[in-house]
Amino acid sequence: MGVRTVVLEAGPRVDRGDAFETFLGARIKVPESPYERTEEADFPVSYDNHHWYRQSGPDAFKSTYLKAVGGTSWHWLGTCVRYLPSDFRMRSAFHRAVDWPLGYEELEPFYMEAEHELGVAGDSTGEAGVPRSGPFPMPPVPRTYLDSVYERALAGTPYRVAMTPQARNSVEWNGRPACCGSATCIPICPVAAKYDATVHLERAEAKGAALQERTTATFVEIGDGGRVSGIGFHRPDGSDGVARGRVYVLAANAVETPRLLLHSRSEHTPAGVANRSDQVGRNLMDHPIQLSWALAGEPVWPYRGPISTSGIENLRDGVFRRERSALRIQISNNGWDWPTGGALTLADMLTRRGLRGTELRRAVADHVSRQVQLAALTEQLPEPENRVTLDAQDRDAYGVPLPNMHYRVGAYARAGLAAAREIHDEIFARLYASEIHHSDVFQGAGHIIGTTRMGDDPRHSVVDRDLRCHDHPNLFLVGSGAFPTSSTANPTLTIAALALRTARALADTLSR
Repeated sequence: MGVRTVVLEAGPRVDRGDAFETFLGARIKVPESPYERTEEADFPVSYDNHHWYRQSGPDAFKSTYLKAVGGTSWHWLGTCVRYLPSDFRMRSAFHRAVDWPLGYEELEPFYMEAEHELGVAGDSTGEAGVPRSGPFPMPPVPRTYLDSVYERALAGTPYRVAMTPQARNSVEWNGRPACCGSATCIPICPVAAKYDATVHLERAEAKGAALQERTTATFVEIGDGGRVSGIGFHRPDGSDGVARGRVYVLAANAVETPRLLLHSRSEHTPAGVANRSDQVGRNLMDHPIQLSWALAGEPVWPYRGPISTSGIENLRDGVFRRERSALRIQISNNGWDWPTGGALTLADMLTRRGLRGTELRRAVADHVSRQVQLAALTEQLPEPENRVTLDAQDRDAYGVPLPNMHYRVGAYARAGLAAAREIHDEIFARLYASEIHHSDVFQGAGHIIGTTRMGDDPRHSVVDRDLRCHDHPNLFLVGSGAFPTSSTANPTLTIAALALRTARALADTLSR
């Protein structure tokens, strides 16, 4: 089917080489540091929870995103873990939250397709509790020496170290090289071994799709019969217009999509587009992280390979989910980079202790060689009060209200964070670790989930199982905003699987 397609992207194209140089020279090295931020295409930043977001508490929402051609896939880690079968049945299995309108079995073929489209490297025998209909397209990215130390130390314990499936080439794949082990996956892969969305955007452009960069969607027009009739846009040069088509897809993430829908109030949609259920913006979730770090009793030689190549996956399910969050523990290869700045700040810390010269060099070498870090991703339940709304005062350069984030982690996830600290202590004890630290505040995982929930009942959801808006038959909302629950798995692979499934429904709509 030949379909004329136009993609509107608020941000600019990214030159990988220039962005990597920007990152190297950045004083504050956060996920957003390599990327251009302009007044017309601004976005949140990790070092300031109040930039772009307007926070109304009681907790700050900490996860961020980019506006660029390719979006936040530029600085994602690359982890491609499937949801568990039980993740789709939280109400049925654990009397918590809601069930999804579809199950793992229905999505499994699309997981397979997504793994081939993204190029996922993994151990086809290693995912506990996740039935597969075929192998990964690439062999796993090799374990690091640090992974083997964990595996040896945890032998005979309840904690099983497993290789992490990741959209990162372990061999040359689709014209892109294998991973070079730079350990800069976040914020940027210097050689394009890690998948990002420009891979498919370039394929789409090669087939005739038109990509309009620096073009911000600002309003969704609704015409007769509740059908979308156009998307209003603005550009930095002062030009504006309306993009018109037969079918429309919003894929602007779980903050920007509800922000656009809520702003698009009209006579036809007084509460905003797709919002007759009053569910747009509600049930905002993340995977609040317990971050812990220590010095192993022996050298483990971090800062080699991707940021993470293994994790502890067998804590993601169990009857305990009736009482507290499940856990997915990421074993990190990048030392103390996240919690302290790692090697960049170590010399300063040690000189403040009075070390100089040869003694300082030896202390730096010993300290860096033994740095370990664990990040436990917890499962947050959907709560209607956790939501994205429009700020009453502050607006962007085009007059659209900024996102106001009302967010609370909740007792269920906080119980998971507490359990994670205890488990981290057990693991560190097996490593004979010293200088053990636990962050006393949760971290954002960069996983923005909920706000445009899918469901069979239009009274309690925004989109159906095909991600089509209940209120507007030619409007689809693609992304993790549609997830009814959060699981503990990084959401990207499930986003891709759902998008591939939705593509069938979209093609069917066009054919009619």
